[in-house]
Amino acid sequence: MKNNQFSLFDMNREMEIKKDGPLAMRMRPETLEEFIGQEDIIGPGKLLYRAIKADKLTSLVFFGPPGTGKTTLAKVIANTTQSHFEQLNAVTSGVADIKKVVEEAKNRRGMYGKKTILFVDEIHRFNKSQQDALLPSVEDGTLTLIGATTENPYFEVNDALLSRSTIFRLHPLKDDDIRKIIQRCISDERKGLGAYRIEITPDAMAHLINIANGDARAALNALELAALTTERNESDRILIDLKIAEECIQKRAIHYDKKGENHYDTISAFIKSMRGSDPDAVLHYLAKMLYAGEDPLFIIRRIIICASEDVGNADPNALVVAVAAANALQMVGMPEGRLILSQAALYVACAPKSNTALTSIMKALGDIESGNTGAVPLHLRNNAFKGAKEWGYGIEYKYPHDFEGNYVEQQYLPDELADKKYYFPSGNGQEKKHHDLPKLKNRG
Repeated sequence: MKNNQFSLFDMNREMEIKKDGPLAMRMRPETLEEFIGQEDIIGPGKLLYRAIKADKLTSLVFFGPPGTGKTTLAKVIANTTQSHFEQLNAVTSGVADIKKVVEEAKNRRGMYGKKTILFVDEIHRFNKSQQDALLPSVEDGTLTLIGATTENPYFEVNDALLSRSTIFRLHPLKDDDIRKIIQRCISDERKGLGAYRIEITPDAMAHLINIANGDARAALNALELAALTTERNESDRILIDLKIAEECIQKRAIHYDKKGENHYDTISAFIKSMRGSDPDAVLHYLAKMLYAGEDPLFIIRRIIICASEDVGNADPNALVVAVAAANALQMVGMPEGRLILSQAALYVACAPKSNTALTSIMKALGDIESGNTGAVPLHLRNNAFKGAKEWGYGIEYKYPHDFEGNYVEQQYLPDELADKKYYFPSGNGQEKKHHDLPKLKNRG
């Protein structure tokens, strides 16, 4: 290794870089022109782009996964606006901090006519009283609020604040966006790693992009770790190959919060994949939940519900398998329980489908809820008490087992609903046999 080729200036620059904070923080764009990605909301000509350029912002909420540019956009606005810019972090700030910012904003507005923009990072962590403390000042224009959150704001931010804000959803960055960010960092000698003279192989670049999973921060953290821990080669350069890249970013960061939107989106996709008979998709979402540490009992409960709601009597064994899996899961525990979950989910996914258990009970409930109930026919009423026969209870009841085929025609529904039909068996799996029942023949 030829360290003599590495100048004193370069070594000093390396020392400066190390002192200036994490690479991801240093590389944050300072202007709209430097911002990479999210073209659908921040591209030239788009609403947010025009509002920032014109310094005519209303209250905003940026919502998206980590590393997609929420805080970066707030910093760009801070560098662009003529308004005074304040920042609070919801994790460390309380009502007293909010009141102080509001009071200063009122004074600033009254004395100098200057507006105040307040950026609240992780706004979903503010409780109701903290959010309520912001509301009057946002409503009367004392503050222009910019909130950033990784959680669905419709779940975590109160309706009053949302109604006064425009919500912009940021998506995971595209592969090409991550590539541009990495390349810019490698060449930037002022804020990035240009002084390190880095070369990165195509397969190492592809690995960083893939494992970053749309998170620019994850990619830059891995790149920085590689640069700081890799020795220079004979050409006085730092070569980042696939092996080094794999060491520096070993595990894909799954964006999954057990109480957040991704939790609900993933379980929704899992259930719909079972319903849609796609075992490959079922395994994907099951693996994602298991990898992220989802409660296995939460998963098995959804499999049980799906076995009844979407398979039903087309294959009654689906419910048997799902319930047995729940019992087995309790006995075995994790990590082996993932085999049980996989077996049950695959059985439900591959079973013939019928939702008549759902549609039939919903029709019947609809009549009950509307008050259309009627009285139990006399011949079906309980007659196990003295005086029942005098009232006519049970007298004309026909016992089906006394008749051929264990069936006899008689009215079971109340008089008001005598001709009502709730159950229409599907033609799938075992349920198609129900069409042969005397009561159900010729039913559509």
